[in-house]
Amino acid sequence: MKNIFDQTDTSHFIKRINTLSEDSFPKWGLMSVDKMLAHCNVTYELIYEAEKHKKPNLLMKWFMKRFVKPSVVNETPYKHNSRTAAMFVITDNKIFEEERKRIIGFIQKTQQLGADAFEGKESFSFGKLSAKEWNNMMAKHLDHHLTQFGV
Repeated sequence: MKNIFDQTDTSHFIKRINTLSEDSFPKWGLMSVDKMLAHCNVTYELIYEAEKHKKPNLLMKWFMKRFVKPSVVNETPYKHNSRTAAMFVITDNKIFEEERKRIIGFIQKTQQLGADAFEGKESFSFGKLSAKEWNNMMAKHLDHHLTQFGV
């Protein structure tokens, strides 16, 4: 698995993102490329712009921690057409270039902060995560969707 905190690996992700175009079409699923980038940005919004999203109540957070977290933070790739949380569903059209710039900025910021900044950091939905769990969650999600669009 790529390391979102490693400059070489983040450069690899950014190179893949930069090969996308407004006309990129998914190999599976229904999202357009602008919606996919916006969808991927939600992961980073929950870290850097959490006020944009409604916090889960205690019952939902317990459920997420108990049943969803294990499959999100491990190294097993996501299956095609996996279900997603409501906050990750993008229904309105987005501006491709803006979403691309945002995701690249978030990736660069995360890499620059480094693994130490994420060790034991509280997740919006899953409680405290190790830097490895943060990496797995972010890198696996990016790889899944970039592969979805053939890059």
